[in-house]
Amino acid sequence: MRIIAKKTLVAFYREHQDAEVALKEWYAKAEDADWNNFAQVKQTFNSADSVGNNRVVFNIKGNRYRLVTLVLFHIKMVYIRFIGTHKEYDEIKDIKNI
Repeated sequence: MRIIAKKTLVAFYREHQDAEVALKEWYAKAEDADWNNFAQVKQTFNSADSVGNNRVVFNIKGNRYRLVTLVLFHIKMVYIRFIGTHKEYDEIKDIKNI
């Protein structure tokens, strides 16, 4: 998969150093993936959740952080839409349009 906005992840783990290894692992797995549907995402990341409108949420570092992505399977693209603490994620009012 092609991942857009790696710089968002890098900026986040520079500020939250405990997330660096987990985010680098997520990135490597997602980049190597060839997902055609959400079931295949679940095979790679069993804690991933589909929240509608092509948004997939990943738990990072034992659910301490949440990563929201827009996954477009037909063009093999993953767009980083949000990375933050679980508390910050809980404050998102319209996850389907983030």
